[in-house]
Amino acid sequence: MGFETEWGVNLLALILAIISLLIWVVLTFFRGAFWQVLAFDDDIAKQESLERRPRVAAIVPARDEAEFIARTVESLVKQDYPGELRVVVVDDHSEDGTGALAREAAARAGASERVLIMQGAALESGWTGKLLAMQQGVESTDARTAEYFWFTDADIEHAPDTLRRVVQRAEKDKLDLVSLMVLPQVNSLPERLLIPPFLYFFLKLYPPNWTASRKRKTAGAAGGCILLRRTALERIGGLEAIRGEVIDDCTLARAVKRTGGGIWMGLTRKSVSLRTYSSFTEIQDLIARTAFTQLSYSGLLLAGTLLGMFVTYLLPVIFTFSGRPVAWRLGLAAWALMAITYLPTVRFYRMSPLWAAALPVAAAFYTYATWVSAVRYWLGRGGQWKGRAQAPAKSSAQ
Repeated sequence: MGFETEWGVNLLALILAIISLLIWVVLTFFRGAFWQVLAFDDDIAKQESLERRPRVAAIVPARDEAEFIARTVESLVKQDYPGELRVVVVDDHSEDGTGALAREAAARAGASERVLIMQGAALESGWTGKLLAMQQGVESTDARTAEYFWFTDADIEHAPDTLRRVVQRAEKDKLDLVSLMVLPQVNSLPERLLIPPFLYFFLKLYPPNWTASRKRKTAGAAGGCILLRRTALERIGGLEAIRGEVIDDCTLARAVKRTGGGIWMGLTRKSVSLRTYSSFTEIQDLIARTAFTQLSYSGLLLAGTLLGMFVTYLLPVIFTFSGRPVAWRLGLAAWALMAITYLPTVRFYRMSPLWAAALPVAAAFYTYATWVSAVRYWLGRGGQWKGRAQAPAKSSAQ
């Protein structure tokens, strides 16, 4: 009986090890080359002069962003864009003087006439706060004649050529939506361990090559920097069409692509996020805000995701150190593919290559944070953002 039991355990281990390795073969070679980040690094793309200079309105929804708003506004008004650029900051009921600081920053830069500071309207039923603020910006007097809307977060410092680059790509390739994933801070230990995997997992969900392909339904976007053509926004029914979405950026991209628009998503180091995460709890909250939303608030998808994360990221490590015949070699091969595909992301952040081996640790943390996201939703605290629970009521989410 003991021999049969041991044989059965070894057989199960072998099967699981083979499955884990096959998963990594598929991810490496058949998932749109999502991990080859240089292929969509906008900083190294060829730059050309603009033939057209379309009017652009930068829309900045801001809620309690006193720490960052001045640098954000200054970076917007200092764009070297050759066309007309107006900046609209929508102060979404901040309690820290965000609006006043934005106004002062515009005055210091000598750009008060190009910057409109609006007080946000009361939150309406069915809307998320961010999308309602964006809608107000779109409807503002300074944005009414814009051909493009540039949606950007209030904690991002843009490089002077950012707008010129995204407009050039939109005009040259006849795209309706162009977005850039800006560079986050990776200084603290929690940031270095967990922020690069955030990019890696996001690109795995929304491979940029698939996003850009008009033959595929995949549609991803980075909400911190989105350039959107006015006609495309009108075609999808305006922001009202996605007014209650927590993951608004990807939902917007999906709506644009579904209605025939071309989209593109890339990376940049030149524009940077000013926000820092000094603790693991802060990053847990960042992940938990949208993780269960990504799973459509489904318990079945949650169970499948938790199991999938375990088999994909943790089993290779377990088998590598198990010492079981054959299984440890398969586990090591899977872990090696994992590290190889993660290495370009690590190098993009200019970190030591040794961090590539730590992806399983980060995956375990993300798995836990996904569970936390579900628990918060079940407790009525889903989609937490700036003191607001933005996930829909449990009875209506399926």
